[in-house]
Amino acid sequence: MSQQTVYTFGGAAPHDDPRQRDKTITGGKGANLAEMASIGLPVPPGFTITTEESVRYLRQGADFSDALRAEVSNALKHIEASVGKSFGDAADPMLVSVRSGARVSMPGMMDTVLNLGLNDATVEGLAKTSGDERFAWDSYRRFIQMYSDVVLGLDHGLFEEALEIVKEDNGFYADTELSSDDWRALVAEFKGIVEQEQGKPFPQDVTEQLWGAIAAVFDSWDSDRAKVYRRLNDIPADWGTAVNVQAMVFGNMGDTSATGVAFTRDPATGTRAYYGEYLINAQGEDVVAGIRTPQYLTKAARETANAKPLSMEEAMPDAYGELARVFDLLEGHYKDMQDIEFTVERGKLWMLQTRSGKRTAKAALKMAVEMVEEGLIDEEEAVRRVDPMALDQLLHPTLDPDAPRNVLTTGLPASPGAAAGKIVLDADTAEQWSQLGDKVILVRVETSPEDIHGMHAAQGILTARGGMTSHAAVVARGMGRPCVSGASGVSINRETRTLRIGDKELKEGDEITLDGAKGQVMLGIVPTVEPELAGDFGTLMIWADKLRRMRVRTNAETPDDCKMARQFGAEGIGLCRTEHMFFEAGRISAVRQMILAEDEAGRRAALEVLLPEQRADFTAIFEVMAGLPCTIRLLDPPLHEFLPHSDEEFSDLADATGLGVDHLKRRAGELHEFNPMLGHRGCRLGITFPEIYEMQARAIFEAVCAVQKESGEAPLPEIMIPLVATRRELELLRALVDRVAQEVFAEQGARVEYLVGTMIELPRAALMAGEIAHEGEFFSFGTNDLTQTTLGVSRDDSARFLAPYVDKGIFPRDPFVSLDIDGVGQLVEMAAERGRATRPDIKLGICGEHGGDPASISFCEKVGLDYVSASPYRVPIARLAAAQAALAAR
Repeated sequence: MSQQTVYTFGGAAPHDDPRQRDKTITGGKGANLAEMASIGLPVPPGFTITTEESVRYLRQGADFSDALRAEVSNALKHIEASVGKSFGDAADPMLVSVRSGARVSMPGMMDTVLNLGLNDATVEGLAKTSGDERFAWDSYRRFIQMYSDVVLGLDHGLFEEALEIVKEDNGFYADTELSSDDWRALVAEFKGIVEQEQGKPFPQDVTEQLWGAIAAVFDSWDSDRAKVYRRLNDIPADWGTAVNVQAMVFGNMGDTSATGVAFTRDPATGTRAYYGEYLINAQGEDVVAGIRTPQYLTKAARETANAKPLSMEEAMPDAYGELARVFDLLEGHYKDMQDIEFTVERGKLWMLQTRSGKRTAKAALKMAVEMVEEGLIDEEEAVRRVDPMALDQLLHPTLDPDAPRNVLTTGLPASPGAAAGKIVLDADTAEQWSQLGDKVILVRVETSPEDIHGMHAAQGILTARGGMTSHAAVVARGMGRPCVSGASGVSINRETRTLRIGDKELKEGDEITLDGAKGQVMLGIVPTVEPELAGDFGTLMIWADKLRRMRVRTNAETPDDCKMARQFGAEGIGLCRTEHMFFEAGRISAVRQMILAEDEAGRRAALEVLLPEQRADFTAIFEVMAGLPCTIRLLDPPLHEFLPHSDEEFSDLADATGLGVDHLKRRAGELHEFNPMLGHRGCRLGITFPEIYEMQARAIFEAVCAVQKESGEAPLPEIMIPLVATRRELELLRALVDRVAQEVFAEQGARVEYLVGTMIELPRAALMAGEIAHEGEFFSFGTNDLTQTTLGVSRDDSARFLAPYVDKGIFPRDPFVSLDIDGVGQLVEMAAERGRATRPDIKLGICGEHGGDPASISFCEKVGLDYVSASPYRVPIARLAAAQAALAAR
């Protein structure tokens, strides 16, 4: 028996099928509509077509089965019976909305059609039954414009331009000033545009309209903007979207009607206060698309902003009171802050959607902690609820409150944080300039879903129109981008690529700064200050640390990075890349002398110069990390990175060494490698030139002994031999390290604990881990190189083709961002098992960039690694992700 693909809700519909409340089946919107209806809230009746049908439709050639058509026909009858009207009835028409509904919120990424069912006959019936011709013709023009854009693929700008011309000709400012005759004339013009652009009239058959809209919503799952959003948010392409068809209720039926978007708490700050906006005599897209600047929901918010238009609380007290009751009921039911869409039709409140609202990291922390204090959730749920990657918003500098600000204009504080960069006026330019290394601010009249790639590339977003719940605001908050919206003082000239902010004219490329918390737009770059990680952040981290099993270390090779990492809670160093130290000014000449030396004597002479420098490096790091384990990777340079390249560099080196330029160029030519990443590097360097690793080992042990004598507390040095492929390589180099250690201990009259191990970064090393573990006391998985060598893909060159690979489902995610668990993950798991079989107490960790990726951390928990290591700013992310992974493992 085939599974049901259409579920009804509202009215007399049953809601007892578990599949209907499963977001993987009916999507977040469909599941929550059924849930709201089941608890007695006023939900317009409708039906949901499952995500499974969406996947089938897209995979099997974009067609609808007879079975689905029959189920939809029956579901339409449910709506008709509930509202007492018939779909397509010229005398008293029932209209519907058609909306998407993926299992997770993807605001603005997929398509919606409102007022479906209107045509030349039903618009007359709607005018008569509503008693409002203006409302009926306004709804019809909205439907034609939206359907033509979403379903027929016509440029919505054609319709906007026609509307603007009518307003200009009549001296109107707002859409609400147009009369029924104006809308009737505009409908005729809109229909003419459709016929001219597509060569056939606007569809009048309401059934054809319905199936066209359902197809368009399914197709929008694979739109370019949806693909970009999925890639940015790690949403699998095979999830699909549900379709929700629902009886229309109208917020544009005069001054007793309205539409709005609201949150049960402030999504920007987390404050426990109703937050939202509404518009009288409007439909939903007027609010979310930023077409009109809406009014405040509460009297307190209006008074704080010193705004004149009445809040909903003041203008519609009865409807507002009912809405406040619903807020409290829904938050208590879902035990989370809710994002709600509602409509008031002639004084009657209708709920169109509820979902767990997107929020800034600051708000997420505040809500999680306060909901524990309120008894709504427990500490474990609080830890589960905060997205680890969202913490990135809190771990970077904010504007210096004491720095001077040249404020050009002020808009709405739509998404907090500070951002500075060059003005760009479209999404493509934002992406292009960002790829060239520029920091940019995307400035638009209003953003649309097609701007998603530019919004992601930008440091911040500024819009001239739109409110706190506009597309720009919602997406920016979800991305952690600062956003100022509704900045009416901003005027953009697309032709000259300039904009006027207040009385200042700027051009594309000029620099501005945004303060998303205050809504300010400032000229130039304003200085920043470091974040303070206390309060709610500290509380949540305490809870997370109690719950996690894995330790969290940092990848760092400077004292400043180490201090920052310890401030963020790092429990040691998981990777110190010593080759980074050799690029410092004043050292590179000695390094080049060492590399280009003809014999051991020449190399040792250069190493004598480098030894005190290295010792000082390690001493400074060990002073910061005293008492903690520190994994130090011995030199692992592709030699070409150190060799001189320009004539000037060869000349400088010749002066330093007394050797001729031609001699040095000949020697550099002898060291040339066709594939240096797979060449003379890592342990191969230590095998052929052991004096290099001797110098580094001596520097490490002398430094740790000095710190122990000075402070009485030493770190635990873990000497990592890189790029090992065989047991014999590690055996030889471990013997070298042990010998140097004993020499230093004898000289210093001191002894410290230390470990010797290796980085597993080659497939052969993973396969031979059982053998290698005889010599290695720890394995650190270098997943960057392990991914490169396993996939045969260069990380530096992969950007050219990995995005299409992810879009086409070849890889679920960029394997250099999130670990390739099916492939590389097998090698990690195998190496861990084989290493433990030989040495049960072997220490296992991960030190590639994947150590800061929550999905990769979850895998590390399943494999049972002892620690992960991440860059300093990602340490808190890793701590929270490790706690969530431990909870999931239970």
